[in-house]
Amino acid sequence: MLRLLGWLFGFGMFAALAALGGAAIYLTTVAAELPDYTVLKDYQPPVTTRVHAADGTLLAEFARERRLFQPIETMPPLLVNAFLSAEDKDFYKHGGIAIDGVFRAVRDNLLARLDGNNAIQGGGSSITQQVAKNFLLSSEQTWDRKIQEALLAIRIESTFSKDRILELYLNEIFLGLNSYGVAAAALNYFDKALYELTLSEAAYIAALPKGPNNYHPFRRPQAAIERRNWVIDRMIENGLVSAEEGQAAKDEPLNVIPRAGGSQLYSAEYFTEEVRRELAKLYGEDQLYGGGLSVRTTLEPRLQEYARRALMDGLIAYDQSRGFREPVATIEIGEDWGQDVAKIIPLGDVPEWQLAVVLEMNGNEARIGLRPDNLPDNTISDERTIGTLSGPEIKWVSRPLGEILKVGDVVYVSPVSGKTGIYTLQQVPEIEGALVAMDPRTGRVLAMVGGFSYAMSEFNRATQALRQPGSSFKPIVYAAALDNGYTPASVVLDAPVEIRNGDGSIWRPENYAQEFYGPQTLRRGIERSRNVMTVRLAKDIGMPLVAEYARLFGVYDSMQPVLAMALGAGETTDMRMTAAYATIANGGRKIVPTLIDRVQDRYGVTVYKHDQRLCQGCTAEAWTGQGEPTIIDNREQVLDPMTAYQITSMMEGVVQRGTGTAAKVLNRPVAGKTGTTNDYKDAWFVGFTPELATGVYVGYDQPRSMGSSTTGGTFAVPIFTDFMAKALEGKPATPFVKPSGMQTAWINPDSGVEAFDGEAAIEEAFKPGTGPNLMTSVIGIDTNTYDAIQRQQMMQQEYDSGFANQPAVSPQPGSNEPVYDYTTGQWIYPAPSGGRGGLF
Repeated sequence: MLRLLGWLFGFGMFAALAALGGAAIYLTTVAAELPDYTVLKDYQPPVTTRVHAADGTLLAEFARERRLFQPIETMPPLLVNAFLSAEDKDFYKHGGIAIDGVFRAVRDNLLARLDGNNAIQGGGSSITQQVAKNFLLSSEQTWDRKIQEALLAIRIESTFSKDRILELYLNEIFLGLNSYGVAAAALNYFDKALYELTLSEAAYIAALPKGPNNYHPFRRPQAAIERRNWVIDRMIENGLVSAEEGQAAKDEPLNVIPRAGGSQLYSAEYFTEEVRRELAKLYGEDQLYGGGLSVRTTLEPRLQEYARRALMDGLIAYDQSRGFREPVATIEIGEDWGQDVAKIIPLGDVPEWQLAVVLEMNGNEARIGLRPDNLPDNTISDERTIGTLSGPEIKWVSRPLGEILKVGDVVYVSPVSGKTGIYTLQQVPEIEGALVAMDPRTGRVLAMVGGFSYAMSEFNRATQALRQPGSSFKPIVYAAALDNGYTPASVVLDAPVEIRNGDGSIWRPENYAQEFYGPQTLRRGIERSRNVMTVRLAKDIGMPLVAEYARLFGVYDSMQPVLAMALGAGETTDMRMTAAYATIANGGRKIVPTLIDRVQDRYGVTVYKHDQRLCQGCTAEAWTGQGEPTIIDNREQVLDPMTAYQITSMMEGVVQRGTGTAAKVLNRPVAGKTGTTNDYKDAWFVGFTPELATGVYVGYDQPRSMGSSTTGGTFAVPIFTDFMAKALEGKPATPFVKPSGMQTAWINPDSGVEAFDGEAAIEEAFKPGTGPNLMTSVIGIDTNTYDAIQRQQMMQQEYDSGFANQPAVSPQPGSNEPVYDYTTGQWIYPAPSGGRGGLF
């Protein structure tokens, strides 16, 4: 018996040693495959990039995993205690493995085996083990992976502090709704910062790690409440909250309101998308969606809303003047019309409008049902709202409603102010447009609208639409001339001209009114937007020079140097045109538009700054009697400051006496230029005050005529004026500052010579060494015509003095000489070969 017992003991010891050896070999093999846990020291989780307006308003968040890194020191104890109670109450006591959790897991797995389930059961993992799994291992359920998890947990505990481990866990854990980490979950579930969470809310977030889909607040609300309450009970059991506090929290509903993604300011979608593209270009997709960048943009939300409203009102007014086209859709009215109309998705960025279905027609009145609201759980409200679409309230529709609508038609409506239950008809415009507003001193884009609705079309017409600027390009031509010897009083002939093209065809440019006006000063030419004299001026200074100025101003990268381009025949964007005008307003210093002020990385280090001006004395550590810091403007000077003032003054005349007089209602110094392209396909107005430069473009996406009455002056200027009136409200009128060294003189706007007392005159600014014309010298005519004009001027002076009484005459056949009609004060010019003559 003793020998048998000795043999059994020896065999048992051998078996035990063999088992231990096998376990050691197994553990050694498993340990050899462990990943390097020291990478956690330098771990940088993907963090959401957040984009803010200039005033700090959140505009957008960009992330593949919505995560906001939160240091453990700033996490509220309430939330930490909720997670510890739910996941690992002994976290601060054990060495990485929760023994009670291990026994519980063994029990669950044995019971599962007895039930015939051979799969590894989850549970039992400490927070440290979950960190090992989430950061370093896969999520597969195998014994090898569980043992690796335990080994890594022990090693992690020996290397990192408890707080660091908990910080990693709470910032990495997936909590549903694309939320990674507790800070993102607080925002996405409750739209709150962590410190704002209540006990009920913190407990619900702590309930989610076991399976966010199992406790979804809308798909499984009862399970979600039960799990939340279980967490609260554990907190009570652990003495972390009182029973009264816990019961009050358990009595609360979930109160989950999912946070919307994308742009957070409904009027700024085009702006935020342009910022997103710029960030992707600067830093790449990975940094954009995971770098945790903090982006401060130039957007002013107040101005953005004004810009959106002004452009929308202008587009709607034009579209409504063309009449009603058709309903949004037509549906069959079933038992529940609310469900039927809810299938049609409205424009989410036009909250002023609602979709409605016509339920009943009665002459010039319709009974309508408004589309039910969407609920957070992606269902629709049970509430059904009925209203009346009143024909008399729809001023822009001349026909009775019964002639344009029928039962089942779905249309946009908006409530009539002051009349409950009464609605007016709305229509999404076919016409499109853009508005850009920027600070002319810095190029900071303060507002940008790229179309009527981003939800309908993401194409940004402010930055992506290449359209002909028409006459709004003329200031570039005139600036080039003024910078190269011309003055605002220089006179150019506005008379028929023929341009022979390379293919032998002949181009005969015409003015808007298809008339010619004779000798005109440069000021008069830009005020009245004379096409023919602009072509003559461009021909005289040379199109290569004009092309170079267009490049310097940023209108075109490489403009073809042909005369048609002087009239804005090339294609550019609203953003580029606005920046070019801002350059003029900035005294000729090059303006590079920007939507981003600065970018900081996840650690708060500034990695990008738009303003590259130098500051001497800004880095002084203390004041030792030195003077104020000096800002050095190192931007390129593309235009003489005196030239910039001259062209600005001439464009003030556009508003005061020319094609942009609708902007006079602003009652402040405004400079600008209208633009209308061939067949009225595009309408522009770009203008500025000393504080704000704004460009407006309107036209169809597929170019077609907007109608002969639709010009830059009649369509674009009112939009510009509407925006500027609100943007500058309360700000004093500021004059444009004349550079020192310039001299002024009163000139006759017709001849460019110094005005006599009592004559109609305009005060003109001249560079040193220049001044009013001593006599009219006309650019763009041959010697014979020039001599004829000189003789006619002498005769006019005699007539004005009472020494002559020259009757009106007509040009002699075959003569190149114009004749002055003293009775009408007009020039009569002979027609060029193949052309026509006429009064000018």
